[in-house]
Amino acid sequence: MRVTQPLQRNLQQIPHDIATIDGERRRTWAEFVDRVARLAGGLRGLGVAPGDRVAVIGLNSDRHMEVFFAVPWAGAVIVPTNYRWSAPEIAFSLNDSGTRVLFIDHTFWPLVAELRALVDHPLTVICIDAALEGHDAVHDDLVAAHAPLEEHVNESTSLSGIFYTGGTTGRSKGVMLTHGNHVANTLQFAAMISFGADICYLHAAPMFHIADALYIYLVTHLGGRHVFIPRFEPAACAAAMQEHGVTDTILVPTMIQMLLEQKGFADFDLSRLERLYYGASPMPEAVAVDLIGKLPHVAAYQLYGQTESAPLLTALDSRFHVTEGPLAGRLRSAGRAVPAVEIRIVDENDVEVPRGQVGEIVVRGPNIMKGYWGRDDLTAEALRGGWLHTGDAAYMDEGGFIFISDRLKDMIISGGENVYSTEVENALYQHPDVAQVAVIGVPDEKWGERVHAVVVPREGANPDPKDLMAFCRSLIADYKCPRSVSFRDEPLPLSGAGKVLKTELRKPFWSGRDRQVN
Repeated sequence: MRVTQPLQRNLQQIPHDIATIDGERRRTWAEFVDRVARLAGGLRGLGVAPGDRVAVIGLNSDRHMEVFFAVPWAGAVIVPTNYRWSAPEIAFSLNDSGTRVLFIDHTFWPLVAELRALVDHPLTVICIDAALEGHDAVHDDLVAAHAPLEEHVNESTSLSGIFYTGGTTGRSKGVMLTHGNHVANTLQFAAMISFGADICYLHAAPMFHIADALYIYLVTHLGGRHVFIPRFEPAACAAAMQEHGVTDTILVPTMIQMLLEQKGFADFDLSRLERLYYGASPMPEAVAVDLIGKLPHVAAYQLYGQTESAPLLTALDSRFHVTEGPLAGRLRSAGRAVPAVEIRIVDENDVEVPRGQVGEIVVRGPNIMKGYWGRDDLTAEALRGGWLHTGDAAYMDEGGFIFISDRLKDMIISGGENVYSTEVENALYQHPDVAQVAVIGVPDEKWGERVHAVVVPREGANPDPKDLMAFCRSLIADYKCPRSVSFRDEPLPLSGAGKVLKTELRKPFWSGRDRQVN
């Protein structure tokens, strides 16, 4: 039960199979494992000891994945870092975790000087892809200069990674995930879906995110093939799928929408694509229908989870991605619990609520985090009673399907009525003039909060707020519909995980107030 064990298995069984494809560069499993072991030797030569933390900031690449495995191979702990954070936010994670070694690529090298100034201890900086001014070491030089290090055999309870969540407001939390957490979640996922060694996975979502980490470990366990593009761009994504015969990838709904709507999409040959996974934020029903129509041969899976669960908790099987027939009606759900995960929906007193009633999702299983780094208080609160409290609002139907209502903190209370923004957004997404929408609560002297929609119109459209509100009332209850609408030309602000940053959208409305809710 350690994340590096599959490397030994692949070296033993399929050493000459292709492991990674990055641009024109291809490496076999024998080459990949050798580089991982040598890079681990380089880390040991720099003084990295078992249990030490090593961070990485960079675009997707084969070298980035080498870091993911070299760090635990040396017995250390990986700290994947969100490159969309500001320097102070990154510095906080490095200070908080006591990370003294940082891998960083040329794209983000301008951050180095500021990070050195903000981090309160010496920082050894390793260039991932080039020798740049001010570096302490270069990735490939460490590989070339060191003999392969014998693998440090970690226990399943050993800490594997610290994944920081948040960072947009308040203090980020370092989620401690063990080797056992990652391996358990890999096996839980594999038990649900018929994977094979012929899997060819495209890393299009950012590798710092826990969702992509799931596939780093899964595809390696299966002995499949990893394909990398630096970051998601619709054309580059489709081109890589076509060129390399990609069978699997995960994208957030906003990425899927961009992929499907790009000019010339129908000209790409995506016939080898077998499975498309999505998660991290709710899928608008209109986009789901578009996906089914344009890629009918692809099995779509909605995945729900969070960093604290390494990350997978539920999956909506492709059988339920239909709009007609006996299996219709579950498309809006996040699916059912994966094997070895228990789920309940509870009220504010942690008492399970009846089916169909909205409450908080709580879970337990072998994939649940060890806790928050240095935050025993938050750990005790999140894991009280032996269950992880997700902070997500949902209801469960009679078949055990979970229907996500919203983050609890995003619930709008207007005139004493609970309004879940996802339901309002799903309604507005069906309007032909709406490209993107986020629904938030804004202050209202009469109702406490009112439902407000922030809309990005489709190109060439000029929707009228009154028409949008009337359209919404034709689909959902009047009290849930927006009482005001604002428009913006630029796309909605997104986090590194592709989630809409509603905190940024709320700021102008709540400025100068002590509380962010009424």
